[in-house]
Amino acid sequence: MTGLEATGLTYSYGAKKALEDVSFSVSSGAFCALLGPNGAGKSTLFNLLTRLFVAPEGRIIIAGHDLRTNPRAALAELGIVFQQTTLDLDLTVQQNLNYFAALHGLSGRAARAHIDAALDQLDMRERAGEKARALNGGHRRRSEIARALLHDPSVLLLDEPTVGLDAAARASITDYAHTLADQGKTVLWATHLTDEVRPDDDLIVLHRAKVLAHGKARDVAGDMSLKDRFLSMTGAEA
Repeated sequence: MTGLEATGLTYSYGAKKALEDVSFSVSSGAFCALLGPNGAGKSTLFNLLTRLFVAPEGRIIIAGHDLRTNPRAALAELGIVFQQTTLDLDLTVQQNLNYFAALHGLSGRAARAHIDAALDQLDMRERAGEKARALNGGHRRRSEIARALLHDPSVLLLDEPTVGLDAAARASITDYAHTLADQGKTVLWATHLTDEVRPDDDLIVLHRAKVLAHGKARDVAGDMSLKDRFLSMTGAEA
């Protein structure tokens, strides 16, 4: 079963083409790294997948739902962590989650159950009463992932989720995203860092608006390290 599928996506900012005929599919329950240097088009693709932008060409299917013809059902299957933090820094972790739960129609006992489960999954229960502003970068990211999981989405999109984190926090968040895929979530993980990609991961290499490669990371790397392969394909440091 396909968790996420894009076919023929093209998008431009005026004369500048941000995506050109981008197509890929991610199996249900797979971890797929979207690897590309800054400016490759990763964030534009995420904006299309979340319907912040609408592609004039192409098709997006999320957990079997066509984003263009059935956006409500498609978006209900998405959990999203954006590159820039979107927590209200003056609210506690619990208050941020309460607000988001309400947006998804969760209240009362159901909301508490979903929030407690998400906090426990991310080891954030003890920090639920802390203001988001007081959290370090890793705990803010954990809070955002907990929020993205509240409505039990089948597809999770993470746009450069380790930006600004130290090595230990990066490894922890990356490990947890792989655990979510092992539990059945479809995970699309955008990054420009090859050390966040494992040999068994599905991999999409995006560069200058186009998909250069799509397959298992080990197969894309071939007889080179993934870092060297990525550098040879894009000229970008990784």
